[in-house]
Amino acid sequence: MSYQAIFIAPFAALGIRAAQGVLTSIDFLPASTPPQAAQDEVSGQVCAQLAAYLSDPAFAFDLPLALDGTPFRSEVWRALCGIPSGETLTYSELARRLGSAPRAVGQACGANPIPIVVPCHRVVAKNALGGFMNHSAGDPLVIKRWLLNHEQAQRRSA
Repeated sequence: MSYQAIFIAPFAALGIRAAQGVLTSIDFLPASTPPQAAQDEVSGQVCAQLAAYLSDPAFAFDLPLALDGTPFRSEVWRALCGIPSGETLTYSELARRLGSAPRAVGQACGANPIPIVVPCHRVVAKNALGGFMNHSAGDPLVIKRWLLNHEQAQRRSA
């Protein structure tokens, strides 16, 4: 797969794809993946803003995005962007807000092409962590837990 940048984060390498001046996707790659310098302006902005988020979990991303999905998925992704850093909603709570079902919200979260920037990790199960990246166990949940702990640690220290 071809990436316009590969950003190394504490939990994984992040493969960044951009086209025509917009961010199109972020993929989680093995931590052993070597970094790749940004090959265009948007990818450079993505890397700089990811670094800012890692330094300050309250950092608000401001990137040109191409979120290509169904109208329902797009509605869920917009709602995700409204969840503040350090806070979570359950799939049920978000579904209620959108007049939908928790499973449909979970599927839209799992289909999110731009994780972290569009913070699907902030949606959790009622009594558990829930899934992440269409997985219910393994490394994806380790990443979700890392992101939530990163954001909640900042809230506790504020």
